Amino acid sequence: MERRITRSAARAAAALIAGEENSTSVPQPPPNPAIKQEKPVLRPALFDELPHNLGPVPPTLSIGTQPAPSIAESDKENQTLKSNQVANLATELQTTVNNATIKLKKEPKIRTTSTGRKPKKNPYGLTPGISPFPELVRPTAEECENVTQLLSSIHGVVTAPATIPEPSLTVTGCGEVPSVLDALIRTLLSGATTGSNAAKAFGGLVQRFGILSEGVGKGSVNWDAVRQATVKDVFEAIKSGGLADIKSKNLKAILEIVHEDNQARRATLLNSESKNDSMSKLVVPEKADKDKQYEIACADQNFLSLNHLHNLTTQEAMADLIKYPGIGPKTAACVILFCLQRPCFAVDTHIFRLCRWLGWIPVSANEVTAFSHLEVRIPDHLKYSLHQLFIRHGKTCPRCRAATGESSAGWQDGCVIDHLLTRDGKRKGNGPTMSSKKKATAKSAAGKRKRMNKDSEEETEESASSLSEEMSDE
Repeated sequence: MERRITRSAARAAAALIAGEENSTSVPQPPPNPAIKQEKPVLRPALFDELPHNLGPVPPTLSIGTQPAPSIAESDKENQTLKSNQVANLATELQTTVNNATIKLKKEPKIRTTSTGRKPKKNPYGLTPGISPFPELVRPTAEECENVTQLLSSIHGVVTAPATIPEPSLTVTGCGEVPSVLDALIRTLLSGATTGSNAAKAFGGLVQRFGILSEGVGKGSVNWDAVRQATVKDVFEAIKSGGLADIKSKNLKAILEIVHEDNQARRATLLNSESKNDSMSKLVVPEKADKDKQYEIACADQNFLSLNHLHNLTTQEAMADLIKYPGIGPKTAACVILFCLQRPCFAVDTHIFRLCRWLGWIPVSANEVTAFSHLEVRIPDHLKYSLHQLFIRHGKTCPRCRAATGESSAGWQDGCVIDHLLTRDGKRKGNGPTMSSKKKATAKSAAGKRKRMNKDSEEETEESASSLSEEMSDE
């Protein structure tokens, strides 16, 4: 039987529900004054400021709320970002490679010898066109002219020949012959010895190995036969010239290098005739067809030659010559001056001594630094004559020879440049002597010269012997 809800019951239920809703808004009874009430915690006025008086906290930026991307969308964005990064990195790498390729094309290639060896990097510390003593402004052009005129008044006027004379088989000379290789070897043999001994050494080579009677090298020493001989045979041929042990080894090594270079240049010249490539232009400068055919013929007939040095600049020729064993700046400068007929002031022991007495080089200078300084300071048109005049004067003047003094024969005859000189070194008789301080400086300079010339045993020996002549008593 269904239960029927009367109107009175419904009203009672509605009153009960209304009473529960209004129960939350029932006023609380007033606080009892007998009970101690806790004080409310007040918020400090500077609550919104940073510590240590750094100022107020910056207001929070209002950022609109955006729905977070889904996982699929996030992965897609990461993949796109990585793809862009890879593409950018590939572009940067390709740009770097392109720039490096362009730079390599612009830079000149490093030249090597025929055996693949890199040439020595300036072993003597030469400074072409720059003086190692920039503070020393001597000699001036006027001083050079004055000394040349004074020395010419007693030794005669010296001028460079228009053409190089034919080579002599009895006189070695200082390289004033047409063949560059002949000039180099003759100058090598004349180092640290007398002219007569050098002539004997050269004559020994001619007698043992002979002269070419035909071909492009007709009349020249058979240098290829010397190359193929043993060091002992070469030693026996030149032993009368002095320092034969050192010179024979250097001579053999020079000829081997020249032979290798000649064959390599022949191959390059033949290749340049059939293919005009950049490498051929780099190794062999443009030259007349006649010169090319001559150089190829020399290599075909095993006629050793250095005549291609005529096509190089003076600095290039110097760098090429000093790469050979036993060849230093002095020997190379003689070949350039006398054979290539270029202005180049070679400095030997007599020139070094006289230039020091003239004050043209400092006391601390050695033969190499003296060459670099004088090469810059002396005018080109005076280098040949002044070189020859200094040597003649240094050999013949009683007051300017090494280790001479007032007791030397002919001292009373005087010296044409005596008023320009301040002589140092050990002197004979009552002449001026070197102070202990200057002697120590000279010995130190000698040691430095010996260390700098260690790659050239020939010039080391000459420097040591010349210094010992000046420092020792007769």
